[in-house]
Amino acid sequence: MNGQLSNGLPRLATSGNRIVNTATGANLILRGVNRSGLEYADPDEQGFLSGAAISRSEIKAIVHDWKCNVVRIPFNQDFVLRGRKGRSGEEYQRALDQIIYWNSLFGAFTILDLQWLDADREYGNGNYVPPLPNAASIELWKLLGSRYRGEPAVLYDLLNEPHDRLPDDLYPLNREDGGTYPAAQRKVTPREWLPWARTLTDAVRSQNPDAGVLISGTSWGYDLRGIPMDLPNVVYSTHVYPDKGNDWAGAFGDLSASVPVFAAELGPKKENSEVAFVQQLIAFLTDREIGWAAWSWFNEPFLIDRYAATPFGAIVRKSLTT
Repeated sequence: MNGQLSNGLPRLATSGNRIVNTATGANLILRGVNRSGLEYADPDEQGFLSGAAISRSEIKAIVHDWKCNVVRIPFNQDFVLRGRKGRSGEEYQRALDQIIYWNSLFGAFTILDLQWLDADREYGNGNYVPPLPNAASIELWKLLGSRYRGEPAVLYDLLNEPHDRLPDDLYPLNREDGGTYPAAQRKVTPREWLPWARTLTDAVRSQNPDAGVLISGTSWGYDLRGIPMDLPNVVYSTHVYPDKGNDWAGAFGDLSASVPVFAAELGPKKENSEVAFVQQLIAFLTDREIGWAAWSWFNEPFLIDRYAATPFGAIVRKSLTT
């Protein structure tokens, strides 16, 4: 795209435990929200963005009014590769292009987050967040790495939440070499996840050597112990919710002293509960200069309700704007 979607935003890189603006060398702490919807919403007669109720005015509110400098966009692998409901994969890719453009127009970077893999199953029966990627994920990241080569506004979140396989998981534990782990195996540790992380990083960078990559922890993205790798320009991504306990220092906080850490999801488990948890977590992240993206603008626990901030959203907005 040669920068057409990035509206002059600079390329980011990592230096020590920081994300830096390569044009100035200044540290940059990314803070914003998740705008979910494209990972599951079918296109309507106007296309994928309309089906997910995403508009320019909404993106302006997120970035301009809430002062987000990053928006994380969960997406669906099969929608990218094959399309959905008579709409092509190219149409879905153009929807991603449009969001990247709108985000950067108002001043925000975009994190493309591989959230769901499958477009064919009927939704509502089982867990759609995969424990590990599949072989098509390599093709996916090569395609997106190529499409957004020259677009510094785009960052690549390789897999949303590696996790131990659950009884209702719709996917097996796939190996990066094309095989699968034994059916009885349920654990996903760094041993199973890191070969995939390297393979997918290589896939992106085979097309886009300067790509900034996010690598999630295990235990639904939370636990970064044993995750850091010998790869440049990698940010390590944690997802923090009340059910993971409060050993934040052990899971990711201490690590942030030596490598870049980003909380790609955070929030209460219910919309109007656990406000103190969110306040304490944002204070913890702020003290360690760890960036974050709250979950979620469009799905529970909601940041907004009829365009007004929920109690959770009010904390997030205040943290972003002051």
